[in-house]
Amino acid sequence: MTPEPDTQTADETDGRHASKMAKKKAARDKIMATKSGEKGLIIVHTGAGKGKSSSAFGMIVRCVAHGFPCAVVQFIKGAWDTGERRMLTGHFGDLCQFHAMGEGFTWETQDRARDIAAARAGWEKAKELILDQNLRMVVLDEINIALRYDYLDIAEVVDFLTTQKPPMTHVVLTGRNAKDELIEIADLVTEMTLVKHPFRSGIKAQAGVEF
Repeated sequence: MTPEPDTQTADETDGRHASKMAKKKAARDKIMATKSGEKGLIIVHTGAGKGKSSSAFGMIVRCVAHGFPCAVVQFIKGAWDTGERRMLTGHFGDLCQFHAMGEGFTWETQDRARDIAAARAGWEKAKELILDQNLRMVVLDEINIALRYDYLDIAEVVDFLTTQKPPMTHVVLTGRNAKDELIEIADLVTEMTLVKHPFRSGIKAQAGVEF
């Protein structure tokens, strides 16, 4: 026969758990009581792992869900027909502007002058959007790649974000190899770490996963 469970021991375990969680909640509530401020954040998603742009687009979807006007400027891979672009322009164009300013990865264009011109055009559009105080969030997708190859001047970008960004506007900058200067001024930095990738096993980029 299966022995009867030791209800007293179970009750004691539940009681210890409840007491522990109550202490955690009290400590957490005390911390949260000190966090009352709001500000527009500079957010950086970088690292070799997947999910940098996906996370940024997830934040854009949150803005849309709250009815907040927002915008995306896509550097480098702007020529791609992505699911995010289809969804935002096809269903939420009234709330989210989408500007695909890139012409493909650097090894595809093989034209540095053309890449620089595209990056500059993207940055000019980005500045225009960031200065529009009606927009709650502006995503600069893959701008870190343009900065890495010096298509844009990091000092200019940092100066603009620190001196001209409206106080309540969130700006999200994505891409590998974020510059130290950008990380220094950011309020939130997340580094995606690569553990495994199907590309190494011969699997190509697939719709719904990569784009």
